[in-house]
Amino acid sequence: MPIQYLSHLSATKRSSQSDRHLGGTLAFVAGAVNAGGFLAIGGYTSHMTGIVSSMADELALGNVKVALAALAAWTAFLCGAASTALLINWARRHRFRSQYALSLMLEALLLLVFGVAGTYLATLHDMLAPVTILLLCYIMGLQNAIITKASGAVIRTTHVTGLSTDIGIELGKLFYYNRQAMPDMAVRANRVKLKLHALLIGCFFIGGVSGAYGYKLIGFSASILPALLLALLAAGPILHDMRLRWRHYRYHM
Repeated sequence: MPIQYLSHLSATKRSSQSDRHLGGTLAFVAGAVNAGGFLAIGGYTSHMTGIVSSMADELALGNVKVALAALAAWTAFLCGAASTALLINWARRHRFRSQYALSLMLEALLLLVFGVAGTYLATLHDMLAPVTILLLCYIMGLQNAIITKASGAVIRTTHVTGLSTDIGIELGKLFYYNRQAMPDMAVRANRVKLKLHALLIGCFFIGGVSGAYGYKLIGFSASILPALLLALLAAGPILHDMRLRWRHYRYHM
């Protein structure tokens, strides 16, 4: 069943396959949110390298307010990642199956709020950019930390620069000519890593196209669709924990 499959992706018992599929799904969502956010406010909200660079540039040019705005965006991303760590460790301490699902559900709820309230924010031009930037940066930090924790830091869904670098390195190994006279120094490409990173970039790109097209077609409401996808990912483990807690509560009444 599709819903059971999605629920399995956010379970605590992990496999390399579930990490790949969860990473691909979250990369798609990240691409969609990033592209939609760009069309909404004219800036990308997952690109922390660019935001920190902008902070430094604006500070050097004396534009303190703009530098502080970039600092706030970076801080929001940081807080999102920290929130994921707090939720995962809290759930792990309570032996919940929803260690990763809780952060996914929080991300889904925030995207849903953004999709519903975005049209209203668009009428408040002075509020649209600050609120959107902070919210989407927080969401991106939240999401990036989820797959980082779940995969043991093997997968990151928004760091396309790092993914592209790794693909280039593996391609260099793949096309390297190994001389038969030196078998002990043979260069071998990590094909599994190459396929994984190509998958993540591909999903991010497809998500970006989908997010941009969706925003162009229906505006802020386009973020409701990835919110529903994330909610489906998170629902199974959370409902399982809720049922166990309810049984425990009834037993001790």
